[in-house]
Amino acid sequence: MSATPPIARLFLLFGLVVLAACGGADEAQAPARPAIVVQPAPAAAALSVYAGEVRAQFEPALAFRIGGKIARRLVDVGEQVSKGQALAELDPADVALQLEASRAQLSSAESDLALANSELERYRSLLDRQLVSRSLYDARVSAQQAAEARVRQARAQANVSGNQAAYAVLRAPADGVIAQRLAEAGQVVAAGQTVFVLAEQGEREVLISVPEQSAADFTPGRPLAVELWSQPGKRFPAKLREIAPAADPLARTFAARVSFDAGDVRTEIGQSARVFALQEGEAALGVPLPALAEKDGKPAVWVVDPEKSTVSLRPVRVGPYGETLVPVLSGLGADDWVVAAGVHLLLEGQRIRPIDRQNRPVTLAPAAADKR
Repeated sequence: MSATPPIARLFLLFGLVVLAACGGADEAQAPARPAIVVQPAPAAAALSVYAGEVRAQFEPALAFRIGGKIARRLVDVGEQVSKGQALAELDPADVALQLEASRAQLSSAESDLALANSELERYRSLLDRQLVSRSLYDARVSAQQAAEARVRQARAQANVSGNQAAYAVLRAPADGVIAQRLAEAGQVVAAGQTVFVLAEQGEREVLISVPEQSAADFTPGRPLAVELWSQPGKRFPAKLREIAPAADPLARTFAARVSFDAGDVRTEIGQSARVFALQEGEAALGVPLPALAEKDGKPAVWVVDPEKSTVSLRPVRVGPYGETLVPVLSGLGADDWVVAAGVHLLLEGQRIRPIDRQNRPVTLAPAAADKR
């Protein structure tokens, strides 16, 4: 193999030096990357949002007071009912026979009482003429009193049987809507077994589930806001009426009921709704959700140096996420600038070209003295 001529080796070495110099110049003069920057928003815009459904404040479970076989079901789910309206009926055969037996016992007891009364009158007249002893007369008095007691007992039993005959018809205790049906015609039910759930007319509430970390902030009377899915953008004043003292064993959330006043807006049982809760305590600022990054497994944001237009990753402490904003509890100032999008593409110390969401250049004002 022939050796490379000296002049050729010289030109090759010169070319490599030129290429290396050009590469270093490119690295040193890399163009600034455009990045959307924003300043933290007031925390009033950072809300906790909870999904729920509209429920009635009072939802009694309706059941027969006696057991038996359901002969007829007279209403269905979603049907409007009025107070006293019949909802279902049991087979009346058994209660009718029981009522007839009680009335027969009452008639027998009344006949025995009539006989005891006549016997007592006869022995009283014989006693006046001293034809019977005092002990025999006292025995007739006791027999008459016992007959009276049996009549009272039979009459009470007849009244109970009459009431049970009336209990064979299940009636609505108030005006409302049938929310659930848990039994059908032909089914045998026990006394007290739920047949219907009635959503009474009156105040409506929203049932939500509160996570464990927020349960301590939900105390009865706390002001909230409710938005119905059927009325987007319209929020109604509300307050927390009650919260369960124990968490659900499966979901590990606390059931809470929020009462609200929808005015003239019609609200139906089962409607979807959202409950908004303002952040309380130390939350002061909020950043857009896409601005949130991570450092060492903890939340962080890319903060822009206004003098050098370089970015650095700063850890922050955040609260419950909102729909579009994340409340920042500490680590960020109101005058700071943060990168609002594409945070996964940034590097520590990288130079950027700040722009707004309309791709217009942004002039970064120097940050005020750090008060965090």
